[in-house]
Amino acid sequence: MNLKNLSDQLTKTAYKAGQTILDIYQEDIKVEIKADNSPVTLADKEAENIILKDLKAIAPDIPVIAEEAAQDGNLPDTSGKTFFLVDPLDGTKEFIKKTGQFTVNIGLIENGIPVFGLIYAPALQQLYLTPDKDQAAMATLDCQNTTFQVTEHQTITTRAKDEDGLIVATSRSHMDTKTSDFLKNYKIKQNIAAGSSLKFCLLAKGEADLYPRFGRTMEWDTAAGHAILSAAGGCVISEDGSAMKYGKRDQSYANPGFIAWSLPDAPRQ
Repeated sequence: MNLKNLSDQLTKTAYKAGQTILDIYQEDIKVEIKADNSPVTLADKEAENIILKDLKAIAPDIPVIAEEAAQDGNLPDTSGKTFFLVDPLDGTKEFIKKTGQFTVNIGLIENGIPVFGLIYAPALQQLYLTPDKDQAAMATLDCQNTTFQVTEHQTITTRAKDEDGLIVATSRSHMDTKTSDFLKNYKIKQNIAAGSSLKFCLLAKGEADLYPRFGRTMEWDTAAGHAILSAAGGCVISEDGSAMKYGKRDQSYANPGFIAWSLPDAPRQ
């Protein structure tokens, strides 16, 4: 698949989904609680409908695993196949709190590996994606006007580790003892709290070094960010040190704990 064409097409899709999300963001947000005790809003559902409709037109033969559809039991067979992973509104808790740190995530998986990623933060007008193999880029995508406007892509890369300590990205909504204990193994000079998949983007554009996450996440939460970080020069590994793989249908697409690094290989402690 031509990643440049895909990135151009899905940028338009993300723009449309982002417009819908922001329209609902301006209103009183009604929240439902799903079976897994996570929140969902009308914005999650409407954005997912837009993305699924466009993916059916863009790549009708490629199956899609999307968060809300998966919650309803709609899990097409992805074994041994190329497939999309979609989180229409990553950071629903941030959306409800109206922090602006929520994103639209679309990832493409081949042979268990994320090969394309798009992350769009509509409230921040930030777009991150992989327009070509081994290239990550960012742009401004303005979703607050009625016309489609995206700036020229700027290539982004991870940064080299500073000897005086690491900058760590951690979740605004999730922090646990296991993460705190893990970070004690490293010299940390700064902690940046961020919502949704924007933590991957901080590493990809050279503003952080490390993002550990040991709480529950799903493949649609991480696929796009994983692809972008890898293309920018970083890596994501499972907490046992193995490569992060996608397509775990037998585990309902749940991730193990993971560590994202700004380096191409995880450093030894």
